[in-house]
This record gives sequence, structure tokens and C-alpha cells, in this order.
Amino acid sequence: MQTVWETKLPNLPPPRRGKVRDVYDLGRQLLIVATDRLSAYDHVLRPGIPGKGKILNQLSNYWFGLLGEVVPNHLLLTDASEFPPSLAPHAELLAGRSVIVRKAEVVLFECVVRGYLAGSGFREYRRSRTVCGIDLPDGLELASKLAEPIFTPATKAESGHDENVSFEVMEGQLGSELAGRLRELSLALYRAGAQHAARHGLILADTKFEFGLAEGELLLIDEALTPDSSRFWEASEWRPGTEPVSFDKQFVRNWLDTTGWDKNSPPPELPPEVVAGTLERYQAAFERLTGHPPEL
Repeated sequence: MQTVWETKLPNLPPPRRGKVRDVYDLGRQLLIVATDRLSAYDHVLRPGIPGKGKILNQLSNYWFGLLGEVVPNHLLLTDASEFPPSLAPHAELLAGRSVIVRKAEVVLFECVVRGYLAGSGFREYRRSRTVCGIDLPDGLELASKLAEPIFTPATKAESGHDENVSFEVMEGQLGSELAGRLRELSLALYRAGAQHAARHGLILADTKFEFGLAEGELLLIDEALTPDSSRFWEASEWRPGTEPVSFDKQFVRNWLDTTGWDKNSPPPELPPEVVAGTLERYQAAFERLTGHPPEL
């Protein structure tokens, strides 16, 4: 399977390249292409994961459909055969890994919800018994389930490090009405996603959402509940205090942690077994959650 590291569509303006997606301005709309790039610790890793972009794109579209009753989203077209004629020369490249969406003014905060203690939340808890300013009980361990899911926003960085912040910081910048609505929607989306995952034997430990405003309407944008933006654990193997069996990029983070990399210099290249293991986990998450394999 060929790896799509970056896209070049000659008849369109150059894209804005994020860590994973290439975004083309079509005027009133955007073309978003999910590449096979993978990021971890705020660095883009090499090589790419062949087919990963298709898995992420198709899984996001699946979730957007399921979650549409909670909040509208930015999707307009998901089938490349229905894209404008100007994109027809690129149909093979775009099929399965691209969408056309409404333009929206991006809310510059990541809306993170945590139902379990992991990652940067667990590291902060060990230092201060808090996560983003929220006090938590004593005695929690890695992968402990929280009494209730918590909303822990982060600043949204185009490059470099996102930073966890308190809700009060978010509220101060966005205003109490918008910040409160984002918290309410994020928690509702998390609960809906966690319930669906549980029906398929998976735990949704935490996730992040992005939102945008289009003509005053709040939209869910970017991606939703993918292994790139979420932690999915095997429910039958979950034990607090131990590293969970995961279906996300924690597998890659764990390998990076063994290399001695300082997380500031250029990252080491991923060996073939890590590339293959990552793809296997992403495919497994897709199949467990949707009931069918992705179109690769």
C-alpha cells in the first residue's frame, strides 16, 4: 500500500499543511485531505503509516454521522466521485481520505474530555493531584476511572506544544456563554462516544474535539473520536495501575519513550515493526467501532 506523505494538487492554491491534514481553500468551502503522516509529542514522525489517512477520514465520517443529533458538523461531501469537476483529475488520490466541508472560524482551544486518568493528565495528577485546575481525590492510579468525565481544555497550537489550561482561562478568552456551551457539548459527545465504544468492548479513556463557528452556528470540525485524537482501551483487559491494551498511538509513544529521545530534537525514525503495529491497531479500532473494515 502506498504511503501518502503530502498532497500536491497542481490546479489548486498550495494547501495549509497541519501535522496530519492538508487543507485546500476552494473559496466558500475547504477540501481536507487526511495524509498518512503521524504525530506524537507534537512532532511529525517518519515514515508515514500507509493507509492511516483513509482510516482516520472514514472513521471520523462515521462518528460525524452518529453524533449529528448532539451537534451539527462541517461535512458537506464525503464521496470523492461527487466532488467538483476541478478535482476529478485527483479522484484516485482523494478517494476515501478527503472531505469537502463548510468554512468555519476555528475556536482556538482543544476541547478535551477525560473519563480516565492517562497521559498528561496522569502526569499532572502525580505532581499536584489536579488536572487543569480540577482537584481530584487521593489514591488514583494510571488508568483509574474518574467519578465523572472532566472537561480539560488546551490551547490549540499550529506547531509546537499545545498547553493544558483551566476552564477559567478558556472562559476568560471566549466568554462564559461560548465556553460553557463548548464544555456542555464536549461532555455530551464524550458520553455518546463512550457508550458506543462500550457496546463494542472498548473504553474511550479520553478524547479531544475541535469546534468552529459558521454564520453564528457552532459546528464540530476537523476529526472525531479517532485513534489520533482519542485513547481507546480493551475493556476486558483494563486494570487500574497498569498500562492498558490500547488501539491508538500510545503504542508509538511507548516505543519513543524507550529510545532516549529528548522530545525536542528531531525524532527517531519509526522501525518497520512499529509502523506495522500502528496500522494494525488503527484498523482494529475501526473494525471494532464500525463493524466493518475500512476501504483501503
